[in-house]
Amino acid sequence: MSRTVPVTARDRDSVDAARVRCGGRTARRDETREAAMDTPAGWRREGNLPAELTSFVGRDRLLATIRQRLQDSRLVTITGIGGVGKTRTALRVAHQVSGQFPDGVWYVDLSRLQDATMVRHAVNSSLGIPDQSARPEAETLSEWLIPRDLLLVIDSCEHLVDACAELIDRVLRDAPRVRVLATSRQALGVPGEQSFPISPLRVPGEDAAESPFVNESVRLFTERATSVVPDFTVDEDNVTAVSELCRRLDGIPLAIELASVRLRALSVEQILALLTDRFSLLAGASRTALPRHQTLRAAIGWSHELCEPAERLLWARLSIFSSDFELEAVRYICASEDLPAERIVDLVAGLVEKSILLSGNEPVGVRYRLLDTLRHYGKEWLDKLGESDWVRRRHRDYYLQVAQRGEHAWSGPRQVYWFSRMRQEHDNIRAALDYCLRDAEEARTGLELLSSLWFMWVACGFAREGRLYLERALQACTEPSKERCKALWVLAYVRNAQGDTGAALEAAEQCSAEAVRVGDSIAVILATKMQGTVAFLQGDLHKATALLGVAIEFHRSGRELNPGLLPAIAELAVVLTQQNELAEAEALLRDCRQLCTERGELWLRSYAIWATATIERITGRTEQAVLDAQEALRIKRSFHDVLGAVLAMETLSGLAADQGDGVRAARILGAAQANWKLFGLPLFGSPFFGTEHEACVKECKRILGEEAFLAAYQEGGEMSFEEAVGYAMGEIGGAAAGDFQARV
Repeated sequence: MSRTVPVTARDRDSVDAARVRCGGRTARRDETREAAMDTPAGWRREGNLPAELTSFVGRDRLLATIRQRLQDSRLVTITGIGGVGKTRTALRVAHQVSGQFPDGVWYVDLSRLQDATMVRHAVNSSLGIPDQSARPEAETLSEWLIPRDLLLVIDSCEHLVDACAELIDRVLRDAPRVRVLATSRQALGVPGEQSFPISPLRVPGEDAAESPFVNESVRLFTERATSVVPDFTVDEDNVTAVSELCRRLDGIPLAIELASVRLRALSVEQILALLTDRFSLLAGASRTALPRHQTLRAAIGWSHELCEPAERLLWARLSIFSSDFELEAVRYICASEDLPAERIVDLVAGLVEKSILLSGNEPVGVRYRLLDTLRHYGKEWLDKLGESDWVRRRHRDYYLQVAQRGEHAWSGPRQVYWFSRMRQEHDNIRAALDYCLRDAEEARTGLELLSSLWFMWVACGFAREGRLYLERALQACTEPSKERCKALWVLAYVRNAQGDTGAALEAAEQCSAEAVRVGDSIAVILATKMQGTVAFLQGDLHKATALLGVAIEFHRSGRELNPGLLPAIAELAVVLTQQNELAEAEALLRDCRQLCTERGELWLRSYAIWATATIERITGRTEQAVLDAQEALRIKRSFHDVLGAVLAMETLSGLAADQGDGVRAARILGAAQANWKLFGLPLFGSPFFGTEHEACVKECKRILGEEAFLAAYQEGGEMSFEEAVGYAMGEIGGAAAGDFQARV
């Protein structure tokens, strides 16, 4: 089945639907073209495989066997107990075979995910698919994977087995060139799966012919020990004690690494003596446990006992974090009368010193995290202490405050910081939301948290996720209230961003009706603004002018300087531009840019700059239009704002066509369209944007001819988001752009 590369939103949707129905059985040349159309923002053809931070010791035959099984089967699941090295082994194999996959190796970490309904979203996010559309995620993922030849590494499936099995089964059926390497404590039960149980490392004595000095358990202990005590060596004096220690630890890598840390203060012989005592203490309490589970618990429990009581208590409370965290969060959530806030810094330092906590510098500051196995151990103690509910509420309260601080600060000079911060806090935000949505009594607080995060859903690239949470929370909390009204206008905002204007209008109208009932005048105005956006996107210009005008007048009254209303200025300016009222539109945009500059606001300001560029293009100020559109694009790059970036790219493609540069215009069009579809409905489904796009396509074809246009369009679709932005801004030249096809 052959076909022409689809260009319009309508044509592309029709072909895409047919492609999904036929199971992706299209010719290779058509798949290559489709890949160009569907390349996502942030896509890097080499993948996102994490770097190996430590050396990999031993297991050569194991690695070779897994590589062979991955050749023979499209799904290999590495199974085993916690701490045995499943993740580390999967990463080593993935690095070894990475060169065999033209479209890269992609790593998905599910260890911190608790909600099974978010598994597909987590996979999409890890693949760099900024899918904020209203389409089913399963359809988006399968469609995007169909033409690609890649390895998907899905780590820590054991607590989400059913959801992972369903997802992987569909991926394998729909995408014939995708292979999956999974890790889990149990097999997934997917047809065609090859389950490979991973054993602990060999210990001295298992092979009578093997010298203990080359044994892989001893080698691992030695390598990790030298990172703690640089001059440590295994010699004739201590090899017997090291060998016995590795035997006592059953060759479990995590247990060996925990033990090696103790060399800071103890000799190998002392470690062995203490660990032996620990086993004897556990023997009576854990007779039913598997020996290797017992060994791991013993090693962790022994590290636990070496901590002072306050460190143990903090360890337990830190288990509430789903991801990395900052010191301020620890002080707020974990401090109490028996754990004073002034001691937190020293206690955190002590846990870092003992290798219980890991620390690292991030763009938003120093962050800490617990290894997952240690976090689960701490959670068991938290449950035994009866503090789980109390600490969960404190965790929820802290991240509610973070969300509210971010909301209030969003339209100020620290926007880029809050963009980075909220993306960093993503897993902890999810945990706080899950806590609220599991308990009917917490549903109202959940609405408050969700609606405070409107800027995260709309501006930070999580529109689909925000919509799912908002709809779920609104179903759980049906009694009209101010919290519910705010959640409804935020939901309308998110749906508009996805181009789902019908659903957006429904939410906005419901918000307006309920706001009248509860006496929430601000929500009425915000609902009016969202209705105005719907009218704008649907091409009802007179209605859009009236509704957006109401929101702007309320904003100008000074009663409420709400970031939710500010976009009405830029939107109304675009509506006026469509009505050829250019002077009034440009005056509005000047006011908007000035206001944003005074406040240090960048995100909306970039939209105003883009809208100004469209007017400059119409009025023949081409050079300034290019500069402004590129300035808007530069700001959007700071936020990785795909929606704003593709709007600017559409304008730049039109400007290039106006100047007779059909190749450049077509490439930018291809790059923009590849990102449009994955974010939401291409061009919002708006008549205005669609008309401008089609005019540019027609002009490019006139300049280049059909075949040359399609070739240049495909080159643009093969650019990553960063490459596309760089090309549109003139940072990457035409020759470089021409190399994209060669790289594929």
